[in-house]
Amino acid sequence: MPEYRRADTKGGTYFFTVNTHRRQPVLTNEAVRVALREGITRTRAAYPFQVLAWVLLPDHLHCIWTLPESDADFAKRWGMIKRHVSRQCGDQLNREEWLSASRRKRGESSLWQRRYWEHQIRDEADLQRHVDYIHWNPTKHGLVQKVADWPYSTFHQQVARGIYPQDWCGDFE
Repeated sequence: MPEYRRADTKGGTYFFTVNTHRRQPVLTNEAVRVALREGITRTRAAYPFQVLAWVLLPDHLHCIWTLPESDADFAKRWGMIKRHVSRQCGDQLNREEWLSASRRKRGESSLWQRRYWEHQIRDEADLQRHVDYIHWNPTKHGLVQKVADWPYSTFHQQVARGIYPQDWCGDFE
């Protein structure tokens, strides 16, 4: 089994992509959104982190976090969040036929893909590119025509703070 090397900079800022298992389009369901919000709140209470940007799509999410100066353990945080959502929504969403022997052995559900993508943000330009990418992502996937039309994004908070104009659409086309 390969050993995956993860970034481990204490106080680092990281971009993440987290997918559902088999790309199930369930993350925008109300029960999953509520469980995800609860899981994030509970995890942040025990292991703080700052959310800089977030977008929730039906089958995956992207976000950027900054960890505390003395901490680099984003894996623990993701484990807690994913476990909370799986426990809260497992009765509705768990698919027994998708549970391999390995998933059963590890006590995993069929909701989340086991691994996730992480990228350590290098500088302000890298941060801005990733924040823009997060907010533009629903448009990229054809879910909406305009960025502002997607409800599950920090874009709206950033418009309220004057960071983005309401009609922003990105430069990714």
